[in-house]
Amino acid sequence: MVTHVPAEAHGDERGALLNFLTEQRGGIRRAVLGLTDEQASSRPSASELSLAGLVKHVAEVEQYWVSLAKGEPPAVKRDQSNWHECFVLVDGETVASQLDYWEKVAAVTEEFVRSVPSLDDTFALPDQPWFPKDERVSVRWLVLHLIRETARHAGHADIVRESLDGKTAFELVALAEG
Repeated sequence: MVTHVPAEAHGDERGALLNFLTEQRGGIRRAVLGLTDEQASSRPSASELSLAGLVKHVAEVEQYWVSLAKGEPPAVKRDQSNWHECFVLVDGETVASQLDYWEKVAAVTEEFVRSVPSLDDTFALPDQPWFPKDERVSVRWLVLHLIRETARHAGHADIVRESLDGKTAFELVALAEG
């Protein structure tokens, strides 16, 4: 969904990247607008994805990557036996609680990106078989990766929401803006 991304004053790259990330987060946030937890947790299409699960997933993924870049352990540890839990609400979680959590994660992301000396600063990729061994990536790469991940799931959210009640991304933008 195309919405306006404000230009950052004086061509600030960090601000521009963060504004594009914020725009993509907005697409997912709007997709759950006006829904109950039950509606947001439903799977109205052939996919196993739900809107609630997408909100939870993107929040956890963003927190994971920023923690990795900061050299800190992730807040939520997932292994092969429980990876699917990042796509469903469990243990009293709600869409509202996941949106609140994501807002806190987003604030940490912004503070981190604005505080690093350079977007060229690097950190090691995780030791997982799908990443090149011993490769390092930049903070710029991190933000671009988060934009890509969030945008991909914002597209999923558009389809799930339209399958659920027929509301399109354009209608949700208008609804969000009153």
